[in-house]
Amino acid sequence: MIKRQALLLAALAATLGMSSAMAETAGTWTVGVGAAYVDPESNNGTLLNGALKTEVDTDVRPTITGEYFVADNVGVELLAAIPFHHDIDLKAADGSVIKAKTQQLPPTLSLQYHFDNLNSNVKPFIGVGANYTTFFKERISLPNADLEIKDSWGVAGHVGVDFKINPTDAVRIDARYIDLEPDVKLNNDDIGKVKINPWVYGISYVQRF
Repeated sequence: MIKRQALLLAALAATLGMSSAMAETAGTWTVGVGAAYVDPESNNGTLLNGALKTEVDTDVRPTITGEYFVADNVGVELLAAIPFHHDIDLKAADGSVIKAKTQQLPPTLSLQYHFDNLNSNVKPFIGVGANYTTFFKERISLPNADLEIKDSWGVAGHVGVDFKINPTDAVRIDARYIDLEPDVKLNNDDIGKVKINPWVYGISYVQRF
């Protein structure tokens, strides 16, 4: 259901993008404060040559964005957040489960186009950029074991809609897809990749300066 909503946002952006009205002018800044829900894909792959099925859970945390418009309707946005926390289940064929945890920070830099719209109170946008996710404070429920999830670079897509409250303030609903498949090590030995590849759904309050 949530993924269908993200696709609808993309369709809305494409449909409304052909009209012309008030542009977001070059030199404008916006700052957004809100929350994001990180939803990893349902199949997170296996580790140890298929011996352990991996499941990564969801999390919600506060976020902040800053965007600078380098040209009319064209902005460069940076997404930041406080650390997301994820529980990880490593399931063996015999039904046993090894528990693990990690924290991560996913700063994302995007180039975005904000469409003009005949109704200037509703402004869709699309963007694409790069994500760098750093993992830390990994823990695993095995004695004398050291789990490490390596930092990862990936492509990030972004769609959303700003619902303007007044000329300087808006409520934003958005969705991102992040290509995220970090390498995993156990006691410094490579044991495979975990396929997180999350959708990140957000709501925020955005102010224009």
